[in-house]
Amino acid sequence: MRLGVLKEPQGENRVSIVPSSIKKLNKSGFQVQVESGAGELSHHSDSEYLDSGGEICNRSTAMTADIIISISMPETSSLSAGQIVACVADPFRKPERVKSAIESGITLLSMDMIPRRLSRAQAMDVNSSQDNLAGYKAVLLGAAHVPRGIPMMTTSAGTVRPCKFVIMGSGVAGLQAIATAKRLGAVVYASDVRRSAAEQIESVGGRFIEVDGMDDFEDESGYAKPLTPEFIQKVNDTVCHVASDADVIITTARIFGRPAPITVPSSAVSNFKPGSVVVDMNADVGGNCELTKAGDVYTTENGVTIVGTKNLAGQLSTTASMLFSNNMTNFVTTLVCEGKIEIDMEDDVLVGAPEGHDFYVQGMGGVLLCSDGSIHPKQSRLSGVL
Repeated sequence: MRLGVLKEPQGENRVSIVPSSIKKLNKSGFQVQVESGAGELSHHSDSEYLDSGGEICNRSTAMTADIIISISMPETSSLSAGQIVACVADPFRKPERVKSAIESGITLLSMDMIPRRLSRAQAMDVNSSQDNLAGYKAVLLGAAHVPRGIPMMTTSAGTVRPCKFVIMGSGVAGLQAIATAKRLGAVVYASDVRRSAAEQIESVGGRFIEVDGMDDFEDESGYAKPLTPEFIQKVNDTVCHVASDADVIITTARIFGRPAPITVPSSAVSNFKPGSVVVDMNADVGGNCELTKAGDVYTTENGVTIVGTKNLAGQLSTTASMLFSNNMTNFVTTLVCEGKIEIDMEDDVLVGAPEGHDFYVQGMGGVLLCSDGSIHPKQSRLSGVL
C-alpha cells in the first residue's frame, strides 16, 4: 500500500505527516512517499523523512499513491478513480470540492467530519487538536498587541492591575484560551450558549458570563446549535457589555458547516475602550467581529486593534503538524485490513451521524456527500466520511 504525503499550498506552513509517524505507518504496511520539501515550513527536512523510513519523490509520484494524505484538499483532476484522499475538505463551505471528487471517482475522507463524541475517534480528531493550538495562539496574539502588561505587578513605582480578557465561546479553542490567559495572569471572563460549559469555564480559571434565558444549545456532536436571531442579539448585548472595559476580547464562535456568526457588531466595537484588542479566531470563515478584515491587523478610529490573522494553528507549524500527523496516523492505520485499505461501513468512526446533518454514500469506492448538495443522495446515511 502506497501512502502519499503532499506539500501544502502557499500560506499553509503545516504538513500532514511528520517523520516520527512513519515508523507506525510502515508497521501497518504503508510505503510512505513524501513530496520533496513537504515538511520544510514545519522544520522537517527531506533527510529526516528518509532516516525515518520514508521515501522522497516528486508531486506527480505522490499523487499516484493508493491513499493521499494532506491538510488542504489537493486538486483532483489528475487523480484516478479508486484512489483515496484524506484531508480537511470543509465540504459544506466548499461543495465544489465534493463535486470535483465525484467527477474524478475518488473516495474522499474529510477529517473535519470525525465524530468527536466517540472516545475511539478522539485520537483522530483534527478539529480538536488544531483548535486547541489556535486558542493558545489567539491569547498570545492578544498579549502581543495590547499596550499593557498582563499580570498584576506590585512595584516600588506602583501597582499594575491585571488585564481583563473576555473569551466569547468555550469550546476546545475557548477553553485553551481561558487557561492560557489565566496562566499569563489575566482576569478572565467567558461566555457560551451551552449551559454545561459554565463548569468547564470555571475549572480552567474563568468566570462564566450568564445570559438570561440561556438553555443548553448543543447538538449530539458537541457543536453549538444555530440560535434564533433574538437570542443571538441578547447574548451579544450581554457579553459585549461585559467586554466594554476589557483589554482583550477573543471570539471563538464557529458553527459547523456555516459562516461564522457575528458576535461582536460594529456598534459594540465603538464602545470598546481605546487600546483594547479583538482577536477574531474565525476570520477565515467570515469572522465573528463585523469589522474583521481577514488576514489583516488594523486599528479602528476609536483605537481598537482588530486581529484577523487566519490559520492560527498554522502559526505553530511544528507542534500543529505533529498533532495533525498523530491524528492522521491513528485514523489511516484503522483502515488497514489484511494488508489492504478497506472502508468499513459498520465502523462508527466512519458512519456515526451528528444530529442535524445527513450524508450519503454514492456506491462503494465513490464519494460521500451532503444530502442538500446538487448530487442526488443514494444508499446509506453517513457522516464521519464525506
